[in-house]
Amino acid sequence: MYHSVADRPAAAAYGLSVTPSAFARQMALLAERRFTPVTTAELGAAWRSGVLLPHRTVLITFDDGYEGVHRHALPVLREYGFPATLFVSTGWVRGPHEAPGACDTMLDWEQVRQLAAEGVEVGGHSHTHPQLDQVPDARLTFEVTRCREVLAEHLGTAPVSFAYPYGYSSPRVRRAVRAAGFAQSLAVGNGLAHRRQGPYALERLTVRRTTRIEEFARLVEGRAVARTFAGDRALTKGYAVVRRSRQVLGRVTGTRVRD
Repeated sequence: MYHSVADRPAAAAYGLSVTPSAFARQMALLAERRFTPVTTAELGAAWRSGVLLPHRTVLITFDDGYEGVHRHALPVLREYGFPATLFVSTGWVRGPHEAPGACDTMLDWEQVRQLAAEGVEVGGHSHTHPQLDQVPDARLTFEVTRCREVLAEHLGTAPVSFAYPYGYSSPRVRRAVRAAGFAQSLAVGNGLAHRRQGPYALERLTVRRTTRIEEFARLVEGRAVARTFAGDRALTKGYAVVRRSRQVLGRVTGTRVRD
């Protein structure tokens, strides 16, 4: 899971960014070790149909829709013939429907269309990037359906894959994503994706600015994943308790709906 690809990202995007040179080295490693990238849609279709995936399958995904995905990542993906999946928050794309809140310079619609034309699957990431498990039903439905409608309007076809903003979801959120017409959705989890997770809670590994090439190599080989992300998992578990408490408080006060 990537976010921004930039030499000088905005401060808010820095930690989850990678430099263009680091991204190029990481893609070269995938090619050298004969990994086969597929899109999220291809993964979902293969698992539903029972078709065997290629040996050493990997997903390359980008969240949010930063401009550097077009400027820096696309030429590298093109060089290796690698497909990828871009999950865009449609309200953050520059142009019609633009809303405030983006952390850095984002893609415009022409760039999104070019990425799609060059083999990048474009999926949904909500409209304005809220924490979907913390919003009321009406806002949840709007965020998911509006995102799908805007993508269909600009790309000519409705997306089939979704990624939860911040990685947060709940049974209620997953039902809304499915009801909107998405066939599969990705969380974060910082674990390897397995069929048993179900099509609406597939996990990914975060690539950060601090991810060294040796660590990246171990992660894509499936080695030392739990140890690498032990701190993240502990924080996630602690924050999950906080989030559940917020939801309970919301139900008592009437400001949130029950999952």
